[in-house]
Amino acid sequence: MAAFDFERVLLVEHWTDRLFSFRTTRNPTLRFENGQFAMIGLKVDGRPLLRAYSFASANYEEYLEFYSIKVPEGPLTSRLQHIKVGDEIIVGHKPTGTLIQSNLLPGKRLFMFATGTGLAPFASIMQDPEVYDRYEKIVMVHGCREIAELAYGQRLVRGLPENEYFGDVVKDKLVYYPTTTREPFVHMGRVTDLIQNGKLFADTGLAPLDPEHDRVMLCGSPQMLADLRVMLDAMAFTEGSTNTPGSYVIERAFVDK
Repeated sequence: MAAFDFERVLLVEHWTDRLFSFRTTRNPTLRFENGQFAMIGLKVDGRPLLRAYSFASANYEEYLEFYSIKVPEGPLTSRLQHIKVGDEIIVGHKPTGTLIQSNLLPGKRLFMFATGTGLAPFASIMQDPEVYDRYEKIVMVHGCREIAELAYGQRLVRGLPENEYFGDVVKDKLVYYPTTTREPFVHMGRVTDLIQNGKLFADTGLAPLDPEHDRVMLCGSPQMLADLRVMLDAMAFTEGSTNTPGSYVIERAFVDK
């Protein structure tokens, strides 16, 4: 277990029968960039059972926070959903991931498109003061099936303007657009449809996506990632990586088990 730390659970919140979040202690030596993920999990039958989870907390916090789906038959989440304050979680020493600013070319607007718990890496990015310095606008589009599934993100976004260090900048720069697909809400529709039919831009007053000035980050369901990748490629956006920064990046290590 030399490559891992055991962290103690500090808080568990159940948002719906399918979604929960939890905070743990943090080893002061752990370093990560906002938007990255690590392997976390539990010890089962004497062996670590691990999955990739994005850090939902900002990298300057003294705690770690994670946002998770509950999969009844999932090897890890079927157990993880029952954790309580005081329990121990395994957290890996090697954060990684593509949703970091150095993988993107400089730009004027940052669009973050997420479905479900794909919001997690963007939760940390929305709490990063350097991101607000980097862009003129930060646009967070979060798609879920039902209104209750938006609650975690809604509470986070409501609190950001109160931040004593960068709250005033958030008020001017952050555009939050939650949307549902199965329950009536102020915004409705799949993320891809809202981009294609222009409703996202009509509702927010923002200009449509432009590969010259806009940068895009994607995290969520495999179908959403695949559809948006085709769409962005057709619009002349280029996928970025550690070796070659581009105009959009995708996180493919989304936890669903």
